[in-house]
Amino acid sequence: MLDWLLHGTIAVGDGTLAVREVVGNGFGLASALLGMRRLVWAWPIGLVGNVLLFTVFVSGELSGATSEPLWGQAGRQVMFALVGVYGWWRWRSARRSPDEAAVEPRWATGRERLALLGAAAVGYAAAYALLVRIGSWGPTTEAWILAGSLIATYGMARGWVEFWLVWIAVDVVGVTTLLRAGYYPTAGMYLFYGAFCVLGLITWWRVERASHQPAATPLPVDEGVPA
Repeated sequence: MLDWLLHGTIAVGDGTLAVREVVGNGFGLASALLGMRRLVWAWPIGLVGNVLLFTVFVSGELSGATSEPLWGQAGRQVMFALVGVYGWWRWRSARRSPDEAAVEPRWATGRERLALLGAAAVGYAAAYALLVRIGSWGPTTEAWILAGSLIATYGMARGWVEFWLVWIAVDVVGVTTLLRAGYYPTAGMYLFYGAFCVLGLITWWRVERASHQPAATPLPVDEGVPA
């Protein structure tokens, strides 16, 4: 089973798909579903997917369209894992009972949004410079995928509704990049994630709005009327 997971392929038409890429994206999808429900298990399950997808992108040989590693995608999995450990700890600390949602969604403050924009600009510039230097396949788009993914994951850990919007922006760029690189399962998952992120945004937005609605006031009891 382990050998099949690491080296196996799945026949699709005239080509094949790496089992690691398919399974890794399956774990990523499960993590996203659990994240939408604000369950702590989203983080450890996501970490498993990060490990599998790292081995896919660092090889650069599995897609059949490029022999160069997609260092932006590979590095993204490493950063996901690091931020995922932080998110796992934060959500576990915030949860008051095992069955309770681990985080209360809220919109980021003006200062937090400015900090996110600054982090996006600095992160993109740093990622682009690094990816160009090490010879990644598509540094222009991969830099945004890497920087945007980190910002979105951090926003999820903090419980900011905006993280869904960042994910949508990452998915738009990711689909075209991965299709050109030949990583079709991951491109398909990005396309699905884009639609899923819209649903996640609506879900968290509704929860955030509901948390600000005043509780219903009980009707007064007329003590002059016998029961």
